Amino acid sequence: MFQSFTRKARAFLKDDSGPTAVEYAIMLALITAVCVGSVSLLATSIDQSFTTSANTVANAFGN
Repeated sequence: MFQSFTRKARAFLKDDSGPTAVEYAIMLALITAVCVGSVSLLATSIDQSFTTSANTVANAFGN
């Protein structure tokens, strides 16, 4: 099974038609950067939302 995978991987890397492995790596890096940025922004937004909710609940109970 492993030999089959390595044969296919070598054939893929030697194939010059279409996008190369470098282009795939660049696309993967860009997609990863966008995902990390999105998660970071979402985490900040959620943190602010929970803080606002916690403050509202605390004020409602008079703490």
